[in-house]
Amino acid sequence: MNIWDRKYRDFEEYGMDIISSVSVLPEAHNVFVVADAAAVKEITSSRTQFPKPVKLYTVLSYFGGNIVASEGEEWKRYRKIAAPAFSERNNRLVWEETVKIMADLFENVWGDQKVITVDHAVDITLPIALFVIGVAGFGRRMTWQEDSKLSPGHKMTFKEALHNFSLDFFIKLTTPDWLLKLGLTERMKRANLAFQELEQYMLEMIHARRYAEEKEERYDLFSGLLDASEEEFDGEAKLTDRELLGNIFIFLLAGHETTAHTLCFTFGLLALYPEQQEKLYRHIKSVIPDDRLPTYQEMNSLNESIAVFNETLRLFPPVIAVPKYAAEDTTLVTTDSSGNKVVVPIPQGSGVTLSIAGLHYNPRNWEDPYAFKPERFHGDWPRDAFLPFSAGARACLGRRFFETEGIAILTMLVSRYTIEIKEEPEFAGETFEERKERIFHLKGGLTLTPIRMPLVFKRR
Repeated sequence: MNIWDRKYRDFEEYGMDIISSVSVLPEAHNVFVVADAAAVKEITSSRTQFPKPVKLYTVLSYFGGNIVASEGEEWKRYRKIAAPAFSERNNRLVWEETVKIMADLFENVWGDQKVITVDHAVDITLPIALFVIGVAGFGRRMTWQEDSKLSPGHKMTFKEALHNFSLDFFIKLTTPDWLLKLGLTERMKRANLAFQELEQYMLEMIHARRYAEEKEERYDLFSGLLDASEEEFDGEAKLTDRELLGNIFIFLLAGHETTAHTLCFTFGLLALYPEQQEKLYRHIKSVIPDDRLPTYQEMNSLNESIAVFNETLRLFPPVIAVPKYAAEDTTLVTTDSSGNKVVVPIPQGSGVTLSIAGLHYNPRNWEDPYAFKPERFHGDWPRDAFLPFSAGARACLGRRFFETEGIAILTMLVSRYTIEIKEEPEFAGETFEERKERIFHLKGGLTLTPIRMPLVFKRR
């Protein structure tokens, strides 16, 4: 978490946007940490010169080979197959289903309540993200009131398996199988069962859709990948069943948690800055003046929702650092605090870390970088200094999926409810800065994870 805690401070202290750290271990290489936008662009544009250290990602290959834990020709194959699944039709599905999920929350869960208090906003954002990935990722529609009827041969519903999988992901991947199978704790038992159940559900879905008498036209990610896996390439299927599972697992993992946590931070920021929340509300009403549901065609007109979402991603990037390494001797160019050009030699084998946190808080790119200012994303802004989804060929394929879902949720919620920080007696005397630090207290994980964000939603 040091990269997050320090953000741009180390670069500021050393007077340069590329700094190096040297390990005391003789077999270890230098690591160069980069927060220079031009240098980052060069690194992300040179995939062969600065490849991904895939060994660090092998734990993500639990279900099978996938686009994240691969490099070279294997990665090219996965990307070529997976990219068409993230289509305009899928984006439209994401928007329409997200709007339905939010309407269901408002009408059938919150109902006539004028005030809804939550001890931690993730308790709201995680289920929303779960339902969206369920329908737009797997073609499985779930509701807030879904009954607990089990499918034949299962010990968990699909919803329970998906939810528990997301909660216990790290336990499963960091605990040896033999120890997990012993089931020493209830959580270990639950984690093991959730992975088994989700795998079984996915295999059943593959079989059901592959051998269905009538093929339905579907636009969820699972169907897109399944279609691709059945196409022939040099006499072989493009994706094996394990690779299909491996890739949909990655999209599930990345899409679910990233959305839930980013939305949690977004709601917290709007609660802390009510003037920005009011500005967002007025803009939403200018685009959608009546009480109807927003349409997919209106998404690009919701400029303020997009700006608020982007500013949240700048302040709280889901991934704070991206590892690479130098495949050959090379150099990177930066400038020092006096504006002098500096050429930095990068020996072959050196680690190269893109500090997304350093880049996003770099005052060379962003004026007053620690402030919440969504307006900075109107007009021209430094796109090369904004990397919440990485950049170059390895940029996140699911970016548009994620943005579409997030903007739909944000727009729906702010159009109906105001968001406030929950008032608690033990924090009555805190200053604004103390409140801000408490609300945004977080921990590391697959993505930056809020620890507790108590909020109140009041119907407008």
